[in-house]
Amino acid sequence: MKTLCPSILSADFGRLAEEIKIAEKAGADIIHCDIMDGHFVPNITFGPDVVAKVNEITNLPLDVHLMINSPEKYVKSFRDAGADYISVHIENNYHINRLVNQIKDLGAKAGIAINPATPVKTLEYVLEYADFILVMSVNPGFGGQKFVTNSLNKVRELKKIITANDYKCLIEIDGGIGPANIKEVSDAGVDMFVAGASVFKAKDMAGAVKEMKKLIA
Repeated sequence: MKTLCPSILSADFGRLAEEIKIAEKAGADIIHCDIMDGHFVPNITFGPDVVAKVNEITNLPLDVHLMINSPEKYVKSFRDAGADYISVHIENNYHINRLVNQIKDLGAKAGIAINPATPVKTLEYVLEYADFILVMSVNPGFGGQKFVTNSLNKVRELKKIITANDYKCLIEIDGGIGPANIKEVSDAGVDMFVAGASVFKAKDMAGAVKEMKKLIA
């Protein structure tokens, strides 16, 4: 099943509970939480305490994307806060296999994120252990960026490898996803779609969620 994962990075935090409930009622599948530390990416967002509050607001699974240095120090805190999916970047984690296993041992789904300039081949020896791969289709750090079009080639390459080896790994994409391109992205082989501004900045949030869900059905 293909899933839509609205990212609260683009939400109005003064109305966070209300907006999450709108997305949930409209058919969102997972709530995506972008965690940034101001070091790995040039922005700071929030930590486990906010994730725990989001977990109180919604019954939907929480997908936590760690754009931080030394994530091995914090994965347990985010799991304890309610994270069901936890993704970490391959670019700044030399012992990615160990980290994937650490996340799995905590009972969460383990994901590996790759930036737009990071080739798929870097995943060769860890792909079989991951529950999902998060393909960044913008350079991480800020919401509302334009989709990097050659990300589709990476998705197709990744899908071919997963299929050829019968891996059970899903493909997630994050960055510049909206009604105008979500169908093409879905056709390329994506399973999980992170949508931030196209949901939370839309004039009709519920309508945007429903439209995108229909396009990936």
